[in-house]
Order: sequence, then structure tokens, then C-alpha cells
Amino acid sequence: MAVRQALGRGLQLGRALLLRFTAKPGPTYGWGRPERPGPAAGWGRGERPGQAAGPGAEPRSLGLGLPGRYRFFRQSVAGLAARLQRQFVGRPRGGAGPCGRAVFLAFGLGLGLIEEKQAEGRRAASACEEIQAVFTQKNKLLPDPLDARRWQGFRLEEYLIGKSIGKGCSAAVYEATMSVLPQNQQVAGSIGLHPGRGPEIIPRGEEEQAPLAPAFPLAIKMMWNISAGSSSEAIFSTMSQELVPASRVALAGEYGAVTHRRSKGGPKQLAAHPNVIRVFRAFTSSVPLLPGALLDYPDVLPPRLHPEGLGHGRTLFLVMKNYSCTLRQYLRGNSPSPRLATVMTLQLLEGVAHLVQQGVAHRDLKSDNVLVEPDADGCPWLVITDFGCCLADERVGLQLPFTSWYVDRGGNGCLMAPEVSTACPGPRAVIDYSKADAWAVGALAYEIFGLPNPFYGQGSRAHLESRSYQEAQLPALPESVPPEARQLVRSLLQRDASKRPSARVAADLLHLSLWGERTLALKDLKPDEMIGWLLQQSAATLLANRLAEKNCVETKMKMLFLANLEYEALSQAALLLCSWRAAL
Repeated sequence: MAVRQALGRGLQLGRALLLRFTAKPGPTYGWGRPERPGPAAGWGRGERPGQAAGPGAEPRSLGLGLPGRYRFFRQSVAGLAARLQRQFVGRPRGGAGPCGRAVFLAFGLGLGLIEEKQAEGRRAASACEEIQAVFTQKNKLLPDPLDARRWQGFRLEEYLIGKSIGKGCSAAVYEATMSVLPQNQQVAGSIGLHPGRGPEIIPRGEEEQAPLAPAFPLAIKMMWNISAGSSSEAIFSTMSQELVPASRVALAGEYGAVTHRRSKGGPKQLAAHPNVIRVFRAFTSSVPLLPGALLDYPDVLPPRLHPEGLGHGRTLFLVMKNYSCTLRQYLRGNSPSPRLATVMTLQLLEGVAHLVQQGVAHRDLKSDNVLVEPDADGCPWLVITDFGCCLADERVGLQLPFTSWYVDRGGNGCLMAPEVSTACPGPRAVIDYSKADAWAVGALAYEIFGLPNPFYGQGSRAHLESRSYQEAQLPALPESVPPEARQLVRSLLQRDASKRPSARVAADLLHLSLWGERTLALKDLKPDEMIGWLLQQSAATLLANRLAEKNCVETKMKMLFLANLEYEALSQAALLLCSWRAAL
């Protein structure tokens, strides 16, 4: 029935096209521009070449409404119509012979099938857009702890600073809470906490009072300032990469409103995403003597705190949510199941896909720069943090001109994608970072699935280098890992970036692998069937989100999937997944 209907529509279009070409011949159309007419184009003997349209003339539309990818088809249609024209003009009006009828039938059937395929694609794309709009509204982030204090939190004295959480190559992180609540002030005084300072040494006899200590929902990151100077404007300018994930409110405080004016062509401001850290407050202040400072980082302290220190008196402070641990710490004490590890890898891909969509490259993805917060059931939620090495320049996007070796290519050379690590500088050399972070996720997947990262040197253990490894050298993941996840990791680690799936396609592929078993089991998956499955998932996810499961990690991931639907990327993921399964 569908073929019969398509044939009927195709015959009608074919007749209309034939009448148009019979009434008045026109130029042929090759790849979107008019060509010079000639015998090959199907012009009659009495036609004059001088009637061809000039370079500035617009090509005549065939009236079919076909998209640009059918340009070759339009050229073929024009030639076929011209041949039909010669046949029908040379024959009596009684009709064409058997050969002409066969050609006309094939012509109409082809047009009808293509029109039907286009209609399915348009319906699918429209449905994806509508689903995306619904879940974009439903998938809003939870309010941050400082939302109720919009104009507070821009001075270090407003915080109670607790113990050290960790330190890196450019900053130290401490747990913190706001000091405005009376109960916090009272409890803080009982254990030696002071605004803008860390706790004093607590006597052993007072350790039993730990349950009375205030909660620390926040974390303060103190940057080490060696070369930025002491003015707030210079500090904000030098450390602008750290401010890429900052919210608008974070930059509206005492110093942010004055010094960090975003000029055109300057650093990007990253939109919020559940798998990317958010900076709630950003401000400069005098460097305090925090717990462990003299032992952990004495060289970066100002001379007033340490005589041999090289740091300036003021620096940048960033206030964020306090997460339980890093991904490295989580994996040391936990062995996630293959399915849970797949969901964790999916979260990283969702975060990277958001960065790419925003035109930002992290360039320093590693397990220390991923934070983890378990949900009520212990399922980990992953967040990408530490944007100090990111590429977020509106002038270049993800295409960084590599004119000399002095150009910063990012941090963590071990997990630097091959197209970055092997790049050579030159006058026109450009490094494309659009798939570099996705490559790093493929390397991190080994750690998530319980194996050593093959690109880290571990003592005398042989390791791979991104500059020279071959794909056949990649170690095999355990057989317990789903085959689609194993194949995806190998695809993400392909040396040729053009063969590597984008983060968006890779994320959609894992979504389909996790939740689309029945749909993808079909041998001939049609767009309408895919949309039917998406609508079912939408209804089930909305229902789960209204119930107690709304804090479930898998429910959150389904919400993200539906809020980021792109029909083209979803189609690529489905085709890629089906081809992998067919090869098994």
C-alpha cells in the first residue's frame, strides 16, 4: 500500500515535471548552479546556446522542495526529463511506446519513494525537536546553596573554612560553609573555626564532638598567584580560564562587576550542565594562612606569610559545591559493575558533548579532574571540573592556530589526543580540538572498567604513547563489558580523528545500547519506529521523574538524553550501533 501511494504521488510529480519541461526547456542543474546547455544536457536541435543563464542568474527551481543533498538527483532528473521531452515531442499525442512508459514509470516511482523518505525524516526531526523542548524545561538544574543569598558570598570573611580537600599544580581546595547563620557561628567557635580561616588543631579529647561540627556543602578553591600581580583586574584577566564555568551571578560581585567585563572575542561563558562543575562565586581577596599551607605549598605563599614565598598578596577564590571525592579516589575503593561503568562513561561523554556544543575544549581530562557524588543508592554522579587549561576563546572556537611551539596545547600530555600530540607548528597549522576530549574519555574508560589506563606509565610496565601507539596495541576490555561499550572505546581511541565518533554520537550510542534493546533488534529500523520508541521513553521518564526515582542516576541520564535529542546524531548512532551488532 505504501509503495502504491508513493507511486501515485511520484506519477503526479512526474507528469507536472514533464509538462514543465515540455512547455519550455531550461538549463540543466549540476550541483546547485546552471551549466552551459549542450547536446549532453538534452537540448533540442533548434535551441540556441546563447539562451543559457549567465553566472549571476539564479537557477530555475524544479518545484520539488528537495534538500541540498539531492543536488545530484536534481541533475539526473533534469537529464531524464529532457530525454522524455525528446521522446514525447517526436511522437503523436496518442502516448509513448513501451520503452517510454517504462522510463516514465521508473521516474515516477523514484520520485515517490524519495518524497516518502523525506517525509519520514521531516517527521522524525520535528518530533525530536518537540521532545527536546519539553525535556529542556524539565531538566533544569537544582538551585545552588547560595541562590538565597544573591548579593552575599563575595568576601572571604563570609565563609567558615574547614579542612583541606586537595591540591593540584595551581590551587588548593578547602571545604567551606557560609558563616551567616547563628548556629554555624556558635558551633564554629566551639571547634576553633573563624571566618576566612581554617580550624585550629583540635585536642584529642574534643574529637568526639565531631557530630556537632557544621556541614560543609561548599568548597573554596584558592588559586596560587605567582605572576598575575596583585590587582583584581589583572588576576581576573590572567586566570580567566578558571571562570569559564562560572555563573552570571558569580561574576556580579564586588570585584566581578568591575573587573571582569567580557569583551567581544574574549573567554566564553559556559552554560550550565549537570555533568559540568558550576562556580557559584568568584572574587579576589588577600591570601590567608590556611591549614597545611606551610607544609603543602609554602613556596607560593606571599612573603608576609612565608619569608621564602614567591606569591602575591591577593589571589582568586572560587566557590563551588563540595563533592564527595574525585573519580580516582572513587575507583580506588569501588569496583562498579559493567553496566554502572557504562553509565559513568556515558556521563563523561554527555559532559564533553556539552563542552563541544558550547565551543569549549577542556584539554586536561583525567580522573583527578572528575568529581563524584553518589546518590541515595550509591550510584555515582560525575562532574567535570578544573578548567584552568581549557580552550574557550570566541575568536578561534575549537580550531587553535598552531603557529609556534610556544602555543599552549593543554595539560596532561599522557592523555593528549594524537592529532594534538603529533601536531607540528607552521604559518597555517591548526589543531582541531572537536574530538580531542572524546579521545581522553576513551582512555579514562579503561580506569572506569577496572583496568589500568594504557597511556599511563606504571613503573616498569609498558605503556602506550598517544604520539606513536597503534590501535592493535590497545588492550582488550573484559568480556563482561557490554560489546557495544568495548567497540565504542576502541572507536574513541582511533588515531584518525575523522573516523572517531563525536562525543554527541558516542553518547547517543550508549543511550541506545542501554535502553533501546527492543527497538534496535529490528533489522530494518525506520524513522517512525525510532520516534515511537522515543515517545515511549519520554512518557516513562516523565513518570519516573515524578516518583521517588527522580534522584536515580539512570533517570537523570534519560532526562539528559531526551533534552539533547538531535535527529542527525541519533541516526548516526543507530546506524553505527546496528553495524557493530551485525558484525558480531
